[in-house]
Amino acid sequence: MELLVDIFGYLSIILHGLVIVAQSMTLGGVLFLIFLVRPFVHVLPQGTDLERRVARLTIYSAIGLALAEMAGTALQVAVLMSTVGLSFSDVMQAPFAVCGTVKVICALLLIPCLGRRISASPLAAALPLLIGAAELTVATFTTHAFARLSDNVLLLFVEGLHQFGAAIWIGAIPCFVLALSKLHDAHGWRLVGARFSRMSMIGVGSIVISGTIMSVFYIGSLQGFYGTAYGAMVGAKIAMFLALLALGLGNLLVTERLRKNQDTSVIRLRRFAEVEIGIGFTIFFAAASLTSVPPAVDLTTDRVTLHEIAVRNAPVWPRLTSPDHDQLAISQMQMQLNQEAAQRHEVAAQANVPGSGILPPRNAQDIAWSEYNHHWAGIFVLLIGLLALLNRAGVGWLKHWPLLFLLMAGFLLVRTDPEVWPLGDEGFWAAWRDVEVAQHRFFVLLIILFGVFEWAVRTGHLRSPKAALVFPLLVSVGGAMLLTHNHQISNIKDQLLIELTHTPLALSGVAAGWARWLELRLPGRGGRIAGWVWPICFMFVGVILLWYREA
Repeated sequence: MELLVDIFGYLSIILHGLVIVAQSMTLGGVLFLIFLVRPFVHVLPQGTDLERRVARLTIYSAIGLALAEMAGTALQVAVLMSTVGLSFSDVMQAPFAVCGTVKVICALLLIPCLGRRISASPLAAALPLLIGAAELTVATFTTHAFARLSDNVLLLFVEGLHQFGAAIWIGAIPCFVLALSKLHDAHGWRLVGARFSRMSMIGVGSIVISGTIMSVFYIGSLQGFYGTAYGAMVGAKIAMFLALLALGLGNLLVTERLRKNQDTSVIRLRRFAEVEIGIGFTIFFAAASLTSVPPAVDLTTDRVTLHEIAVRNAPVWPRLTSPDHDQLAISQMQMQLNQEAAQRHEVAAQANVPGSGILPPRNAQDIAWSEYNHHWAGIFVLLIGLLALLNRAGVGWLKHWPLLFLLMAGFLLVRTDPEVWPLGDEGFWAAWRDVEVAQHRFFVLLIILFGVFEWAVRTGHLRSPKAALVFPLLVSVGGAMLLTHNHQISNIKDQLLIELTHTPLALSGVAAGWARWLELRLPGRGGRIAGWVWPICFMFVGVILLWYREA
């Protein structure tokens, strides 16, 4: 139970992200079924089969929503019972538990409704809409809007509009991709594409209107936008939202060409929609991360100024030499404890207990150690991007460049957390209690996996087209997880300045992963352009890491 409390913050973000994804897919599937599939079920040759497949995908989403919501609610209940000492019945009366229970019930009620043909009767269509509306309403009571002391009715409505927009657009895209893959004639593609474009416009309009209003109430000022963690995360969401708009515009142009020329290929429509799903889900995890920080208007002190951002991010020569391990704050504290214990003939206490909730001490040498790690990681990533670019240009023997990922992973495993094995006194398994250590090791594992898979693909050891997709998927997941990564630093300004550096790293990682996806999946000029884009994104990541500073 103590370990559960230690990792509660990070686990809750991940589970909440999964809830948002599943909820959006469930509500988006219901809306897609009723407003797109139902009107065309007798018009399209494959209409009945499409209805059945979309309903099945929506049922799976509802099951995922119920499981994720139960896990998230159970986590909060367990932590409250162990820390506050309340009984199970008392905790279950809390608003979050009531809302979670209702959301699970709504998700389960949708399953039998979707098992019947939506087109069978008006009631069969109305009932899923009513249950979905109840699910959406309850979901708004778990947002920042419910906790506001003023204007909370307006904000609850705006939050609901925001989630509705995300559902009808991003949440319905998997159903759209499924429809494109199951329809085999230009007439069907044209009907579905045109209707989904109009649905997407409604979703975009809902998101823009609600997002603007929430920015006014939750951020309040320009300094709140760039000077707080909440504002920085909203900035990342806006950047990804603009990327989605660009992809959506590309799909709209394809739909218009399809309307005029039935011989127009829909392959770009499908591939862009796949990327929209990935970026959209990343936005959902960024939204989940927002729930862990207070709105910018509530953080009136310890904001970062533009001058502090400019000074911290000014280009400097990389730090290529590292301080000795015994100069770090933890090492010095441990030596002092060892000396005191030796004088008393006792066993020395541990200077840092993983997962204790006490932030480890830091000194100037710790900062230099961290900067050294980031700068050498930047050299690795910059070199990887350059070699990949040269290999793309035709230098065939550079196909082994993914092996550099393994060297980088080994370097990070040893250096990232100096207080744990193999350099520190803390054991390999005990250190997993520390959330930051666990996140670092997760990133190391990702680096190893996509390095091995990409090397195997490029050298011909893995010839399956699906194996080639592992690299872009894991790179994209790494970028998304970097948006949820937190640093255990007591100084709020220093923590935010570090996160402001990590945000462009995360966005570049997401862009690189999905550009590589398009290179593999999109034929023609679009795929060739994407093949040049993603190595440049890697090189950009390397440059950012070379500029990284903590003081």
